[in-house]
Amino acid sequence: MKKALLVALALVVAALALAACGGSDSSSDTNAETQSQSGGTAESGGESTGGGEAEGGTAGSASAVDIEAADGSDLAYKQKSAEASAGKVTVNFTNPQPIPHDVAIEDSEGADVGKTELIAEDSGSVEVDLKPGTYTFFCTVPGHREAGMEGALTVK
Repeated sequence: MKKALLVALALVVAALALAACGGSDSSSDTNAETQSQSGGTAESGGESTGGGEAEGGTAGSASAVDIEAADGSDLAYKQKSAEASAGKVTVNFTNPQPIPHDVAIEDSEGADVGKTELIAEDSGSVEVDLKPGTYTFFCTVPGHREAGMEGALTVK
């Protein structure tokens, strides 16, 4: 009984995710992906073991933050938080799930800063220019953010 309920729940979640992702147009995503700033370093946070500080700590150097969707069918990222230095930051996203996800970043006022492509069982990245402050990263698939697919990105 318990196993049948879990299977039914997984099928419902998968069906909702696929229905919500039907008409995505990723060609318009590239226009809002960057704003001008100087470079810095970044490291992944939360529960992640990947990532780490990028090369150098000087202005002008590129940095990276690694974010990964949880294994299985959980609507969650492995990281609940991440840190980066102000400047150009590459957000690397890995989704091992067959359910499509992405990583979008918004500033403290709710303005979109950039996002990765919507992917399933794949990896993608986006480069964004970030000023010091607190940002939110989240999945744009309807219902996923509300289910907990979000985290905090602190930029120093």
